Amino acid sequence: MSKHVLVAGKVHEAGLALLRARTGITVDLVEAVTTESYRPFLSTADAILIRTQPMTVHEIALAPRLQIVSRHGVGYDAVDVTALNARGIPLAIVGDVNSRAVAEHTLMLMLAAARRTVAHHTAATTGHWNERNRFDAVELDGKTLLVLGFGRIGRRVAELARAFGMHVIAHDPYVSAGQFESSGVAAAADLQNALAAADYVSVHMPGGQGPVIGPAEIAHMKPTAIVVNAARGGMIDERALDTALRERRLRAAALDVLVTEPPEANHPLLGNPYITISPHNAGLTEECAMRMSLAAAQNILDCFDGRLNPALVVNAKALAAKT
Repeated sequence: MSKHVLVAGKVHEAGLALLRARTGITVDLVEAVTTESYRPFLSTADAILIRTQPMTVHEIALAPRLQIVSRHGVGYDAVDVTALNARGIPLAIVGDVNSRAVAEHTLMLMLAAARRTVAHHTAATTGHWNERNRFDAVELDGKTLLVLGFGRIGRRVAELARAFGMHVIAHDPYVSAGQFESSGVAAAADLQNALAAADYVSVHMPGGQGPVIGPAEIAHMKPTAIVVNAARGGMIDERALDTALRERRLRAAALDVLVTEPPEANHPLLGNPYITISPHNAGLTEECAMRMSLAAAQNILDCFDGRLNPALVVNAKALAAKT
């Protein structure tokens, strides 16, 4: 029997070619990254390759043939894992294909916020050349960076930051002192003290746990500190961040992710002069897009072949317990 794959969201052609090259597989591609756009195709889907759009219990119920959900990335907070568990459906991620791209983007955001790149570009191209004499840019060299979350991306960010001459400290309760030491990074067991010491704070923790930087955390930070989030929307309290920036209790912020994407036109952060925002594209380089597309497609083929790598299945334990 032929298998039908639904690709929900535009992906690199390499992954589509991999699926289409397999005999007995047909593919539906819905390029729009919305739940409404892919919902009509669920009834015939044996597998779904999905970008960032939500997949709730309601969508899962519309897919009676579903055998696997393959995420085009590593985050899965928008997918109802409990509903998949109830039906014994694996949720696969792509593994470590985007950590270097996200880490590069993080340093770009850090530099853009520190050197006020967007504001200075606007000034230079609109006849305000003397903006240069405000002396409002700051440096990375010699400053302290606090990395929140020390997984693959956090470790790579630390490596790049050290090349810029930064002193790096990191907070992650799941990482041993030896792992910090081997990376040349100082462990920050006490988060409040670490926030108070940091000139830059970069978030690299998984989503789904609520804000890790809210009013209380901001209160411990220097008014000259810069905050960066290229992890998940909601890791920083957006209202508290907006207020702190406008009241000059923080120097600047740079975000690749927001709670709601795309944001409403009247979102206060969009009009905040002390923030730099990118459209959740930290991992969407040409090279990384190809790697993610191929890996997500390969997970589907491996599932059909009965050899899906359990290390890439986020709900493997729940499925094993169910059997």
